[in-house]
Amino acid sequence: MRALRRTRLEFQPPSIGEEEVAAVAETLRSGWLGPGPKEKLLERRVADVLGVRNVVAVSSCTVAIELALLALDVGVGDEVITTPLTWPATANAIAHTGARPVFCDVREDDLTLDAASASDVRTERTKAVVPVHLAGQPADVDAIGALGLPVVEDAAHAFGAVSHGRPVGTTSAAACFSLYVTKHVVAAEGGLVVTADDDLAGRVRGMRRVSRDASGHYDQLAPAIKASLPDVLSAIALVQLDKLAAHDVTRARQFASYDEGLADLDGIEPLARDPRDVHARHLYVVRVDPERAGATRDEYQRALAQELIATSIHFLPVHRLGWFRERFPTPRPLPVAERAGAEVLSLPLSPVHSDDDIRDVVETIRSLHSRFAA
Repeated sequence: MRALRRTRLEFQPPSIGEEEVAAVAETLRSGWLGPGPKEKLLERRVADVLGVRNVVAVSSCTVAIELALLALDVGVGDEVITTPLTWPATANAIAHTGARPVFCDVREDDLTLDAASASDVRTERTKAVVPVHLAGQPADVDAIGALGLPVVEDAAHAFGAVSHGRPVGTTSAAACFSLYVTKHVVAAEGGLVVTADDDLAGRVRGMRRVSRDASGHYDQLAPAIKASLPDVLSAIALVQLDKLAAHDVTRARQFASYDEGLADLDGIEPLARDPRDVHARHLYVVRVDPERAGATRDEYQRALAQELIATSIHFLPVHRLGWFRERFPTPRPLPVAERAGAEVLSLPLSPVHSDDDIRDVVETIRSLHSRFAA
């Protein structure tokens, strides 16, 4: 097969320009590098963009989930239900509180948390549920919320997503967003806790750092974690907010190119998108059925790498990873998640990529499919 590329196409590089460089330089010159006016401004701006009541900026999405759970009094002896198809950070955040992560299965079509499976693993010790909005598709928070448990949404993939007409983060106890380098709003690292509950927001703020009053005196009313977002990182995120609309247009075009270019390939299918929702288009994930596609997901991934196209896997089931398998064994099989973990492949997607870059990916996959399926 003829090579299409001479340079490596990275999977999801951040879109950083001179505006971000200038914002960081201005912040450095201000002398205020730690949490300060930029952090506060970012919280206000995000609240306006997402249409939410309270936003608390923290050092990572992992910490955001942990603090939200702690604010709900989750701790030692409790159980928190979550999905195994996520980055380990979701389950790590639960474990950090002292609670036990309990994994349930996912839905076949979009691989988000299955509320019926969550109901099956619920016990008298269950204190909360942490669904994940996978790839940008909102989980069914209405069905999950009907379990009658507090819901903390892992919305790391879902900045700007809308679920059944309501912005993600406006209907549950809290939602947690990521500002990591691959996300919609980049700050290099960081997270956001979003909630309509003033008391919960206040508790998260109280645990984010030891606070001072106007006189400089300080007090502490809850265990505090040093988890603030420095102004130098908030400055980057503020510029990124201004680029959201343009980046969304690019992501939509890339999704459409993949949809059209891969539509007729037997055994290579994108995850379902609920037409009632606004998908955040964070990841373009396909499932590779080895029987129909002629090769396994791993074989496709290796072949794409040989053609200088980087891909990723979202995700390997967390309950099968060593530490979780030994520390929190899952007594029942999770067949949908386990099968999906061997099939999912995430294709390059970034505002940095050109239309030609996406065409290269499509043409390469089509050539591989032709070879493998033969």
